[in-house]
Amino acid sequence: MDYQKILDQLVSGELKEYKVEPEDAFDLQKTIRNYGKRQYITGRAERGGAIVYTTTNTDDLIM
Repeated sequence: MDYQKILDQLVSGELKEYKVEPEDAFDLQKTIRNYGKRQYITGRAERGGAIVYTTTNTDDLIM
């Protein structure tokens, strides 16, 4: 899975949200830690362990 591309799509607005299942959450989290625009990404845990990632404050982002 190309998590870098998914994060880029979230920040650009191409994706509104991305849901990751518990078994993949650690791999995505590792990518987020090294992502240059991680301050614009927010994760919300759901019941059962899935996490839904969305973007915030992208109005301040200069592409």
